[in-house]
Amino acid sequence: MPSAMTIEDDTAPEIQYQKGVKQFYDNGHLLQRVPKKYILPPSERPSTNMEEPNVATLNFQLPTIDFVDLLGPNRSHALQSLGNACEKYGFFQVVNHSISDEVVRNMLDVNERFFDLPMEERAKYMTTDMHAPVRYGTSFSQTKDTVFCWRDFLKLLSHPLSDFIPLWPSSPVDYREVAATYAEETKELFLTIMEAILESLGIKESSQEGKDNNILKDFENCSHMMVANFYPPCPQPDLTLGMPPHSDYGFLTLLLQDQVQGLQIQFQGKWLTIQPIPNAFIVNVGDHLEIFSNGKYKSVLHRVLVNEVKSRVSVASLHSLPFNSTVRPSPKLIDEENPKRYMDTSFDSFISYISTRETKNKDFLDSRKLTCVHNDKPN
Repeated sequence: MPSAMTIEDDTAPEIQYQKGVKQFYDNGHLLQRVPKKYILPPSERPSTNMEEPNVATLNFQLPTIDFVDLLGPNRSHALQSLGNACEKYGFFQVVNHSISDEVVRNMLDVNERFFDLPMEERAKYMTTDMHAPVRYGTSFSQTKDTVFCWRDFLKLLSHPLSDFIPLWPSSPVDYREVAATYAEETKELFLTIMEAILESLGIKESSQEGKDNNILKDFENCSHMMVANFYPPCPQPDLTLGMPPHSDYGFLTLLLQDQVQGLQIQFQGKWLTIQPIPNAFIVNVGDHLEIFSNGKYKSVLHRVLVNEVKSRVSVASLHSLPFNSTVRPSPKLIDEENPKRYMDTSFDSFISYISTRETKNKDFLDSRKLTCVHNDKPN
């Protein structure tokens, strides 16, 4: 028996989509097909034809950085591996990091319980204001996207913690405590990785000098935003995406995910599916780091697949300079052979950009590139 909302007869009012895709999952016994609002044009759908460039190649292993090596006598080798990963892939995984299994497990669990709350409870945080310190929403922009993506999210500003914790959800009852612990620990992990990245770029000579590095001091007061994502099972996953191809705006994103695969990165024109490693963090270069490194390290397009059987939960921690800072290429990475390749930018310019158009691919970063650079290397 066909659903009340099918591809052929999709008469649901627009307001229904504004409430998020989780509502379809909650009433899944009525949903047999993807509503038209979520159906991508054929050229943008995840392909299953091995001859198509949009195809997913399974079980790709990202470069792995062992946190123990990064802090120990094998640091120089780990730094070289880190630099190669940032330059070639824009992604890497960190294992044996300092965040306990309990903190990781609790963060995934409490967010799964948040998304299991009744719609009325989640809707308390629903807003289209991109500056809101706490925001529950769907797709990328539920006011701008012509086609929605198959996810709901909860965005939390996280620094300074004392300012924002009172604004976070009070249900589940342990949400604030669990998320605050996770925010503190991911920030410390970010600072350690960022210090190593600066060293890999040759911006400082050794880790001992890190405390005197001005940009590291800025990072201690960094902008920090956590985004919890929920991707429900989808009756026709070949027609839609959990998130379309995009790059992240900040310096680094630390991604925690459950064991349901879905993340893909674009490498050499093909989409590669990342196999989850238990308790590992996936770290990716953001647009701000590409700008700061003057194009040496690359932010890379990534997207999220959905599936028919399992829901997927992930938590992305996005870190950058303070929101009121200007991001510019490091003067130490500019010379006659490598002229300045990007204009100065800010978080406000990013928000202004995405508030007026759909977010696609690396459009924002492309808008920051200086067109006057001759003999430019491809990005």
